[in-house]
Amino acid sequence: MLNENIKAIRKSKGLSQEELAVKLNVVRQTVSKWEQGLSVPDSDMLISLSQVLETPVSTLLGETVTESKADDLKAISEKLEVINLQLAQRKDARRKTLHWLMISSCAVIIIISAVLIGINSPYLGWAYSDPETAVFGAAFHVFEWLFVRLAPFILIGAIVGVFLTRKKV
Repeated sequence: MLNENIKAIRKSKGLSQEELAVKLNVVRQTVSKWEQGLSVPDSDMLISLSQVLETPVSTLLGETVTESKADDLKAISEKLEVINLQLAQRKDARRKTLHWLMISSCAVIIIISAVLIGINSPYLGWAYSDPETAVFGAAFHVFEWLFVRLAPFILIGAIVGVFLTRKKV
């Protein structure tokens, strides 16, 4: 079993007997004898062999190693197909979320604009002798001033975003 495992793992790693022998600092005939079952590596060599082949010692000693089959490739391709489907679904969900975020941004900007137009800057007639009124009036004025200057750019960006994130048929 050890001989079969050494041979199978060596081949799966794409190594020749000569290449494995060089990595282990032994002659090729030693590797050949291991694979034919004529001799067995000692414990130190077994550890070195497991490190070179990047395989646990338990696999070398007991577990049967089989070369990859078409079923393994089919299973891998099925897993990749599932992963690709999940990634596509996540991408679509992100696109939908972003699309509705852009639509919501447009609606919020339009609603705030309508409210600001409807109330017609009431802070201009307030008596600013009261400190709380003065702070609130100044804050309201700053908000209105910034909104009037930034909202058109945000609205245009959101409208463009709505068109860019729509579902393409």
